[in-house]
Amino acid sequence: MERKIKVLFVCIHNSARSQIAEALLKKIGGDRFEVQSSGLEPGKLNPLAVEVMREMGIDISTNLTKSVFDFFTSGTLFDYVITVCDGASAEKCPILPGITKRIHWSFEDPAALEGDHEAKLTAARRIRDEIQAAVEVFVNNTVA
Repeated sequence: MERKIKVLFVCIHNSARSQIAEALLKKIGGDRFEVQSSGLEPGKLNPLAVEVMREMGIDISTNLTKSVFDFFTSGTLFDYVITVCDGASAEKCPILPGITKRIHWSFEDPAALEGDHEAKLTAARRIRDEIQAAVEVFVNNTVA
């Protein structure tokens, strides 16, 4: 049996972008990947993220937010650590043990969206779709 590729997604609060990326990689990548997500300062799950993922038939409503530092202190090894926040925040991510490939994907923060609910939802769908496109490229170009 082929070894699973271990991936950790990291954003600021583990409330939207990293949660979306984790769920999409699990769906698109299937059994090839072992996927986790975390945040620099774990917060509460973003309701917009829950809503846009539910539209795709993926329920993340019971997911918990996790700290990247818990993975760091536990010594958990990952093949890839993918930051999905802005570049300045990504620089705060600790260097995890092991031979880890670091990748940075910059996506707008759903927590910073403005406007009424429908405008925020439209923007959150765009962010979700951008993350999905990046995940699809990652899956197609990654080998164990």
